[in-house]
Order: sequence, then C-alpha cells, then structure tokens
Amino acid sequence: MRRLLIGLLVIGFVFQSGVGADEDSNDAVKKERKRLEGTWQVTSLVVGGNKSKKEDVQKLTVVNGDDGTRSVLSEGKVVSKGTSTLAPMAEPKTIDFTATEGGGSGDRFVGIYQLGKKKRKLCFVRADQERPTEFTSTAENKYILVAYKRVE
Repeated sequence: MRRLLIGLLVIGFVFQSGVGADEDSNDAVKKERKRLEGTWQVTSLVVGGNKSKKEDVQKLTVVNGDDGTRSVLSEGKVVSKGTSTLAPMAEPKTIDFTATEGGGSGDRFVGIYQLGKKKRKLCFVRADQERPTEFTSTAENKYILVAYKRVE
C-alpha cells in the first residue's frame, strides 16, 4: 500500500511538472509569436550554397500572424500561405512549417531560427531531411538560409 501511495505521489508530481512545463512552453510560444508578428522584408536568400540576386530578394516579403499563419509575397502578391509551430525554448530555437496554399502546397519543412527586434534569420530544409543545427547553406547540406529585416 505504501509503494502504491508513493507511486501515485511521484506520478502526480511528474504530471504536474509536465503541465507546468507545457504551460511555460505555451506562454513562450505566445510571446514568441507576438514578437514574430508583422511584415518582414527578405534581405538575403541562400539556397544550397547559391546566393540569390539582391534585386530578386528585395521583391520578397513575409507577413506573420500571431496565430502561426504566414503569407509569402512577391512584389506585393501572395504566392504562398502556410502555418508554423515554434519551439522557442529549444537551443537553437526550432520551427516547423507547412505550405497550405499556393506554391508548394502541402510541403513541410523543419528549421531553426533567430529572432531579434528588427532582424531575424531562418535556416530550413524539407521535412524528410535532418533539421539544420547551424545557420549555413552549402551545396552539400542543401539548406535554405534566409535573413529578414522588420518592415516598420
């Protein structure tokens, strides 16, 4: 009987710890989404080690909602929409996203990100490949590396 009570206490503690961690994680995600919300101008794009031309990159913007939605625009026209999930407590911070409309609809990606007040960086790859662990893009790793600045 005593073992059963101790077991139940341990399970209760673990369950409460898990709930607290989930609540902390949910709060962290909400705060991070709020920081991410808004319009971001692409300033640099490297795909598989190949840097895109500045004049092409300047045409691209991304609008992030505080609910995990995002729209990619080229010259002001929506070319893709999608959703994302964040893990801001991971090191490095991780992001998974799915294209839901437009180009690449249904495609899933995994990546890492850095987020500052006015700048952010994203490194990602298709979900069938291993998640990046550093912000690089080479012909070997085929990662996509994007830098943004916040549109004021």
